Amino acid sequence: MGTVYYDMTRFSELDIYLFKEGTHAKLYEKMGSHIMKRDGKAGVYFAVWAPNAVAVSVVGDFNSYDPSAHPLKMRDDGSGIWEGFIEGAERGQTYKYHIVSSIKGRRFEKADPYAIYAEKPPNSASRIWSIEDYRWQDDTWMELRSGKNGHDKPISVYEVHLGSWRRRVEEGNRSLTYLEAAEELADYLNEMNYTHIEIMPITEYPFEGSWGYQVTGYFAPTARYGTPQDFMNFVDTMHRRGIGVIMDWVPSHFVTDGHGLINFDGTCLYEHMDPRLGYHPEWSSAIFNYGRNEVRAFLISSAMYWLEKYHIDGIRVDAVASMLYLNYARKDGEWLPNRYGGNENLDAIAFLKQLNETVYGAFEDIIMVAEESTAYPMVTRPVYSGGLGFGFKWNMGWMHDTLKYFKVDPLFRLHHHNRITFSMWYAFDENFMLPLSHDEVVHMKGSLINKMPGDENLKFANLRALLSYMTAHPGKKLLFMGGEFGQWSEWNYKESLEWYLLQKPRHAGLKKMVSDLNALYKTRRALHLYDEKHAGFEWIDADDASRNLLVFARKSDIEEETILVVCNFADTVHKGVRIGVPVPGRWREIFSSQNEEYGGWGTLSKKSLQSEAVECNGRSESIVMDLQALSVIFFELV
Repeated sequence: MGTVYYDMTRFSELDIYLFKEGTHAKLYEKMGSHIMKRDGKAGVYFAVWAPNAVAVSVVGDFNSYDPSAHPLKMRDDGSGIWEGFIEGAERGQTYKYHIVSSIKGRRFEKADPYAIYAEKPPNSASRIWSIEDYRWQDDTWMELRSGKNGHDKPISVYEVHLGSWRRRVEEGNRSLTYLEAAEELADYLNEMNYTHIEIMPITEYPFEGSWGYQVTGYFAPTARYGTPQDFMNFVDTMHRRGIGVIMDWVPSHFVTDGHGLINFDGTCLYEHMDPRLGYHPEWSSAIFNYGRNEVRAFLISSAMYWLEKYHIDGIRVDAVASMLYLNYARKDGEWLPNRYGGNENLDAIAFLKQLNETVYGAFEDIIMVAEESTAYPMVTRPVYSGGLGFGFKWNMGWMHDTLKYFKVDPLFRLHHHNRITFSMWYAFDENFMLPLSHDEVVHMKGSLINKMPGDENLKFANLRALLSYMTAHPGKKLLFMGGEFGQWSEWNYKESLEWYLLQKPRHAGLKKMVSDLNALYKTRRALHLYDEKHAGFEWIDADDASRNLLVFARKSDIEEETILVVCNFADTVHKGVRIGVPVPGRWREIFSSQNEEYGGWGTLSKKSLQSEAVECNGRSESIVMDLQALSVIFFELV
C-alpha cells in the first residue's frame, strides 16, 4: 500500500472559518473519504474531526488494519481536523479511524462520522465509496416539485418501515432490497392514490430493534437493503411514478455504541459531558451538544446531504419536543436550567431555526416536518417572525383525542364529544399533519382495528369512520402501513404485514375505501386547498353530542366546490335528520364509509338531496336524510 500524502489545501480558509462558526452546510464535500487522484496517482483522501486526539491513523482492508501504516496529520489552523491522502486505497474497501486520545493515551477505533456507506450490520466499519456515477432520471419531478409539496396541495403520506412492509418469506423471511421495494411500493402507492411516502430512518444504525432511530451513520443509507446507488434508484423510481419521498431524520439523540460518535476522540465531542445535558434517560442514548458550532455544522450538513445528493423531498425531524426542553423525560434534579432559569434548550432552539433557514434557503420546494408533541408556539411559523421555521407539524393532540374518542363504546361517546371537536379550536394555529403513525401500533397499544370497540363488524365500521373523518379534517394526512387494510396484529419489525388478510372481503373493502378517499382528497380542492386556514372550514353542527353527530363543511376559494361532511359516530341509525347546508342547491353523495363496496352496511338516503327553504343550524336552507350507523358521508353540489 502506498504512502500517505498530506495536502493542506483541500480545505480553503473559508471552509475552516465556516466549520468553526457552525455554518458550513456542505461538510460532506470535504470531510470523510473521497476517491481522487494526487499527482496522477489514484487513492483516497481522508479527513476527520478529532481535536483532542494526539494521533489519528486510518486502518482498513488496504493495510490489514495496521494502526502504524497510514497516520493522518492534524491541520495547523486550530480546526482539529486530521487529514491525509492514501495512495492505492480503493472503492469498496472498509476502514475505520484509529484514535489515540489525549486522555490517558486511550486507543480505540471509530467508524467515519461522514462515511457515505458502511458495512452491513452487525459489522461496523465504514466503506470507501462514491455516488457520483448515478444518473438521475427524475428531472420532470424535480422541476414540478413545488406543485406537490405546497401547503395548498394534497399531501397524503404512507409511512413505511422498509424492512417489514413486505418480506420474502420463502427466502428466509428476508427484507426487500431497495431495488425490489422501489418497484413494489411504487405500484402500491399509485394503486392507493398516496402522494408521498415517509420512510422510517434508513441512516445507518447498528440495532435492528431501534427501527433506525439510534443512528451511527448520518450520511449513509443502511447497507441492509443495498448500496447507496440502490437507494438513489428507490427515490428516483418514486419520483418517476409521481411519489414524493420524506425521510425520518434523528438529530435529537444518537446511539452509544463504541464505534459511533460517543466519546469520539476520547472526549465528549458531539455530546455534552454532563449527563444531565448529554444523556437521554428515555432512550439510553446521547444528546447532541447543539451549542458546539462544529456539531451544528455536522447535523445541518447531514440534512443538506440527503436533500442534495438523494433528491429527498422532505425531512421529518424526530422527537423535536425532546430537543426543545431541558427537562424532557427527567425528574426534578436530573436537569440543568438554561441561563435564564427556564427549561427551554436555547441551543437546540437556535439549531432548529438555523437548520430550517438553511435547508429552505437552498431548497424552497421541500417539506420540513416536526414531530413535536407539546404546545410549543410557532413551530411552523417563519424564523423571521419568531417561529422555528418548520413547514408542517404533526398534530399529536388530534391523534390522541381522536383515538381516545373512537376507543369508547358508541353508547358512551356523548360524554366524550369534546374530544372529537376540541381539535378545531387550534387546527389553524400551525400547519398541521394528522398522523396515525407507527408509534400508535406498537408496545401493546394494539393495531388500529383492535383499538375500535365492538365485534368484528363494528370494529371495521368504526375504523372506516375514523379514516374517513381523518380525510375530511383540516390538515395533511399520514397513515402507517397496515392500517389501510385493517391489520389485526401490532406491527412487528421482524415480520411482513399480514397481506393474506386481503383475501377477506372486509379487509379488501377497507383498502379500497382508503384508495378512494385518497383520490377524493387529491381531486376535490375543498379537501386540501385551505388545510391550514380558517377559510377552509365551517362548522354546521358541532354540538349534537346526544346523537354523536358532527356536521361541517370543507371549502375552497370557489363556493360551488364546497364539500359537506356528515358524521354519525353512533352505532344506531338516525332517521329524518335535518341539516343546514352552507350553500342552497342539490347535494349529491360522493362518498360513504358505509358503502357496501367497502364492506359497509349501505346508505339509507337518496344519493341526491335538494335543499329546501327550511331554516336549520343557522342556515336558511336545509336537507333531510336518514343516517346509517357509524357512517361518514361526503356531499358536493351538483
